[in-house]
Amino acid sequence: MALEDKTCLVCNCENSMKLDSERLSEALGVDLGAVHNNLCRTQLAKFENLLQDGRPLVVACTQEAPLFQEVAEENDATDAVTFVNIREQAGWSAEGETAGPKIAALLQASQYEAKPARLKSIHSDGMCLVYGTGQQALEAAGILSQKLSVTLLLSADDDLVLPRISEVPIFRGDIAKAEGSFGNFALTINNYAPSLPSARSGLEFAMARDGARTECSVILDLSGKSPLFTGHRHRDGYKRADPGDPTAVLRAAIDLSDMAGEFEKPIYVDYDANTCAHSRSQKAGCTKCLDVCPAGAIGDAGDHIAIDSGICGGCGSCHAVCPTGSIAYQYPPRSSVIEHGQLLLKTYASAGGKNAVLLVHDEPFGADLIATIARYGRGLPANVIPLALHAVTMMGHVEMTALLASGAQQIVFLCDPARREELAALETEAALADAILSGFGLNSVPRCKVICEIDPDEAETPIWEQPDQLELAAGTFAPTGSKRDIGRLSFGKLQSLSPEKVDIISLPASAPYGRVDIDQAACTLCMACTSACPANAIVDTPGEPRLRFVESACVQCGLCTATCPEDALTLVPQLNLGPAAMEPVTLYEEEPFCCIVCETPFATKSTIERISGQLAGKHAMFAEGERAKLIQMCENCRVEAQANSSEDPFSGGARPRVRTTEDYIEAERGNRTAEDFLMDD
Repeated sequence: MALEDKTCLVCNCENSMKLDSERLSEALGVDLGAVHNNLCRTQLAKFENLLQDGRPLVVACTQEAPLFQEVAEENDATDAVTFVNIREQAGWSAEGETAGPKIAALLQASQYEAKPARLKSIHSDGMCLVYGTGQQALEAAGILSQKLSVTLLLSADDDLVLPRISEVPIFRGDIAKAEGSFGNFALTINNYAPSLPSARSGLEFAMARDGARTECSVILDLSGKSPLFTGHRHRDGYKRADPGDPTAVLRAAIDLSDMAGEFEKPIYVDYDANTCAHSRSQKAGCTKCLDVCPAGAIGDAGDHIAIDSGICGGCGSCHAVCPTGSIAYQYPPRSSVIEHGQLLLKTYASAGGKNAVLLVHDEPFGADLIATIARYGRGLPANVIPLALHAVTMMGHVEMTALLASGAQQIVFLCDPARREELAALETEAALADAILSGFGLNSVPRCKVICEIDPDEAETPIWEQPDQLELAAGTFAPTGSKRDIGRLSFGKLQSLSPEKVDIISLPASAPYGRVDIDQAACTLCMACTSACPANAIVDTPGEPRLRFVESACVQCGLCTATCPEDALTLVPQLNLGPAAMEPVTLYEEEPFCCIVCETPFATKSTIERISGQLAGKHAMFAEGERAKLIQMCENCRVEAQANSSEDPFSGGARPRVRTTEDYIEAERGNRTAEDFLMDD
């Protein structure tokens, strides 16, 4: 539903923001009416009266959203209200008086609805394992036991006072291996032993053993040891807290306490094995998704990969680096991210905004940091427009260049330092986007910038640093088609803005665009590369010894170079926007050799000449002149010639004569034995 179909309530929060209702109404094409100054308190009745009209409401406030929701519930209008933050994101700023275009953009884009992701059903039976040491682990287990079925596993029992009533079963052990995901964890435990109920002053254990196996739905890890899982922050159902931080322990226990029952989890990515460039015939190709997945959710499955949606935490790095687009992020999809950003940029420009900068951030980390900067610092510049995502790491060079081609002058990524080790893919993709813009002459400084700070002052400074560079004209295009389709469309838009109308740009070695060079002296036109190419970039010509190449389809996966038995192929990363890149070009061809019998072309002339020189008159099978001619025949004529030859290698010995009754009678008359008759044969 569009903004014009709703009633929008704007409040200047007790005159702490300068809002011009008339200009905002003009920019949005809707009548906002008067600007409120205390909507959540003295003017709350206005909100309640509007609920009675039955028209959906948009409230430009998020701080008091719980209050407004409570009033809406009392009026049976829970789903009738949406909220947007214009205060911390725009109005509370050193440039708040000129933030009108950004406020208009935030209001308009707040109504954008992305295509929802598919959901995965998860069942949790409430079985919880608390893993830790001493009294703290025991108390945390006691808290969780009020809602979950808890087992306590102690790696050490120092400083533990036995309770009068044992609320949870207690065991000793060390977790040697942990697998699975929320609702289905599997653990292997060494030194595993149950506690004895007869223990008096301290815990006692009996019958310790290694390799014990157990299962549970959720895990609270207070051991202080290394995390049980790779990328543990993304593993639903697993909470790890510093045992020395009571607040963190309590927060983790609270988070787990309601994790029993039926749940729905987004399926963050879709996977199409048909276009995957991972492997062919046990030859390794692209491993980018395997290299960047922080949660270990992607595994090698032979010629393809396998994604465990239960483990996947939705960082989207695999989607960002996938060269073919076979892994596609769905939370939200690529097209929705671009459309949302385009709506922000278009509305901002229409309202008179200049030099738009998109500030892409995670929720809730980025929103909290932006709010802190607004409260205690200069806030955001009037031209810096926040764009919230589930994970900034889903942004690849295609999304970046599409938004830059739509009018963003720069894209700034605000990242959580706690996830610094997960930013390699984002930084690589940002560098690729900048390399493309540099090739077009559109970069005086990088247009894609990554800020990884939690200190508001340290984050605020680079946000306000906006060096002058060539302004990119705002424009909108439909982001439809595959990843490479959208990318090529974006590159074409940027090329049209370029002062240097170049068609070919050199790119970094990891880029998914480029050509293939061939060593013609080494190539034998065996065509092994054509069957290995997952993108049909290298193709043969049926009936002709000719190898062709379509540059726009090449993903630089390296399967062709890994498959080529002669090492005749070399990858050259580059972006070619010329028309020739869309059409097949001949990499190498030779004169065909036609069968000397049926005149059908079946091999290259050089190959037949080479084989004849090596075998004719030298090898026993081709020693004589007529036999040597077999090399110059196609496979059908060769078989026929051999079958008609007196030296047919496929012929067997003469079949024995069939013995009849007359043969046995004749043998009897001549007093010959059956053995004599057999000897005649």
